[in-house]
Amino acid sequence: MDVIERVFELINTTGFVQLTWGNLIMVGVGCVLLYLAIFKGFEPLLLLPLGFGCILANLPGSGIMAEGGLLRYLFFGVEKEIFPCLIFLGVGAMTDFGPLLANPMTLLLGAAAQLGVLVALYLAGLVGFNIEEAASIGIIGGADGPTAIYLTMKLAPHLLGAIAVAAYTYMSLVPLILPPAIKLLTTKRERQIVMEQLRPVSKFERILFPILCTTVMVLVLPPVAPLVGMLMLGNLMRECGVVDRLSKTAQNELINIVTIFLATSVGATMDAANFLTLRTIQIIILGAVAFFFGAVGGVLLGKIMCVLTGGKVNPMIGAAGVSAVPMAARVVQRMGQRENPANFLLMHAMGPNVAGVIGTATAAGVFLALLR
Repeated sequence: MDVIERVFELINTTGFVQLTWGNLIMVGVGCVLLYLAIFKGFEPLLLLPLGFGCILANLPGSGIMAEGGLLRYLFFGVEKEIFPCLIFLGVGAMTDFGPLLANPMTLLLGAAAQLGVLVALYLAGLVGFNIEEAASIGIIGGADGPTAIYLTMKLAPHLLGAIAVAAYTYMSLVPLILPPAIKLLTTKRERQIVMEQLRPVSKFERILFPILCTTVMVLVLPPVAPLVGMLMLGNLMRECGVVDRLSKTAQNELINIVTIFLATSVGATMDAANFLTLRTIQIIILGAVAFFFGAVGGVLLGKIMCVLTGGKVNPMIGAAGVSAVPMAARVVQRMGQRENPANFLLMHAMGPNVAGVIGTATAAGVFLALLR
């Protein structure tokens, strides 16, 4: 009898006994994210650890996010905004701001694409979110995962799981979201416009840009210093040519390690109790709206530029202002090639694409300055 009681005690300590329907649903959500990453190739570097972290968090008894748990320790880097800033260091080291410098007016396209942030902010307020939560939801429209995490941890940390999943999932779905918005607002003739080749950008300009950009942005919006500072430090290491080892480390080993830690620990916040709510559904819907209107804002300004320049600007490049570097620019390039095989828009689209990164960081800085 004693043996039987011990067997039952052992059974009662297993996670199977504590499993709830909520846990099973969230494990299913994690599996969907893994499917998108592995079989569809949608942002696998992010969605794979995110999905696996979600599964781990919903296996009862694992203690993975409890005090003293492995991912609880890793989450410290998210909680203190360390990982998003280190991601920006790597992004800066991988980013070529040359197309933006060659055609500075594309900075305006990156700014126009923040329309999605404003629309989502307004709609989130209408459905009952407070201003801090609405700002965190709105920044999803910037298509910049690290910025979304950074802002959310400061303004609405309880929404981190839902916002991170929305931001990274929609980033991976950019090839599906942008084309309908572009086709809705442009004519076939506009999509066939061939743009002139960009001018060469000198090394001096490339070195001066990150220094000036950091100085101006931090003086105007001090709260954005960690994000912009790391982004431009990474870019300066890339462009100066004297710290290749540091630049390559930031582009490869550092950003890869930090991505694993950040995505897995953020995924582990997606436990059933916090995630399976009406608010999560609202955030997912608002995120889609934010992305769509981000593309709309960029394309509409692109159409205005097309008229003002006498048809020299292809309006499609405005859609790349939603950031998601370089995927959004590649989507514009592929659409341009389908409309006109002689059209090469990639470098033109990279201008608003990298401007979108700066634009989203600026929007986050404005929210922090006003709401903290």
